[in-house]
Amino acid sequence: MFKKSEIAMNNILLIQFAGLLHLGLIAAGALMPRTVGLRKHIATLPEFIRKLFWVYYAFIGLCLVSFGALSFFMAEDLATGEPLARAVCAFLAVFWTVRLVTAVFVFDLRPYLTTTLRKVGYQATNVAFGMLPLLYIYVAWKGGEA
Repeated sequence: MFKKSEIAMNNILLIQFAGLLHLGLIAAGALMPRTVGLRKHIATLPEFIRKLFWVYYAFIGLCLVSFGALSFFMAEDLATGEPLARAVCAFLAVFWTVRLVTAVFVFDLRPYLTTTLRKVGYQATNVAFGMLPLLYIYVAWKGGEA
């Protein structure tokens, strides 16, 4: 059997790994506008809508950076099993579950998956979208337990 400290250490490492997954998603998100020709597509929109889109895009990026930094640098606190730690992990699990469902059922990226590298990158992001809710659900459920 694992000792309580070993489980806590495993949970800390899982949360830090989740933090690193966020970095990968930030990198993928930074490549997306060029990959899909986003500037060309939104050029015909009214100026307000274009600006609104870029503001939303920046806020999503800020959320990913924040979630990743929080997970990586505050992993020990998130692994405690305290009510706030469980709540944050549960929120992140719900957030990433909704994002996974959106990736699978809302977005059709097939027209943009024109190279092997893009196909591999797309699958890698979906793996991250699948792993993040599992990691956060596990820690929210098991956090602080022996």
